[in-house]
Amino acid sequence: MPHTDTARTPRPAPARVRSHVRIPLAFPDGYRADAGVYTFHGLADGAEHLALALGEPTPATGTPLVRLHSECLTGDVFGSARCDCGPQLRESVERIAEAGGYLLYLRQEGRGIGLYNKLDAYALQDSGLDTYQANTALGLPEDGRDYTAAAQMLTALGATGIRLLSNNPDKAAQLGALGIEVADRVPTGVHLSDSNVRYLRTKADGTARTLGHGIAGLSLGA
Repeated sequence: MPHTDTARTPRPAPARVRSHVRIPLAFPDGYRADAGVYTFHGLADGAEHLALALGEPTPATGTPLVRLHSECLTGDVFGSARCDCGPQLRESVERIAEAGGYLLYLRQEGRGIGLYNKLDAYALQDSGLDTYQANTALGLPEDGRDYTAAAQMLTALGATGIRLLSNNPDKAAQLGALGIEVADRVPTGVHLSDSNVRYLRTKADGTARTLGHGIAGLSLGA
């Protein structure tokens, strides 16, 4: 299950902004947005995480809306229907651009296990295991993500109080323990397809995530 033991999480060392560049975003459905992309020095895990500023994420617009989006090459880039990552990324960009805030694109492929391991887990899922069981069978954590770097990034951007766009309570718990005040957790939509219904059921039944939309009552064959 996701990591939730955050009671004794030490505050991370400060990170600092390394660079800032404007990038126009364009999605396959025609949606476009302008993003300010930040890179950082001093992140705890040494990974090349990005922060995308969308809309007007300033105090004048209220508490920024923030999405922690874990990298998913298969879903985000290639449009894989085995998960809902690509549609969640697309939804998040638009909602944050409207409200003002940040999308943190975190290099945590496969809930932190890496791309090759994720594909190995897919092979085990094809033999009948669910996504969490497959990770365990490989000797890997069900969810190995740590959000220390995300907290550092938000602090460096001055966003120590946020509204979190997420269905995952573990993200809010970890950020809170790391010094980020989560004023509200805003759910994302449920992007259901024939290919990902089992994946979404597993997230709904196997974690504390609040997917809603009647997922728990869906048949795996639907």
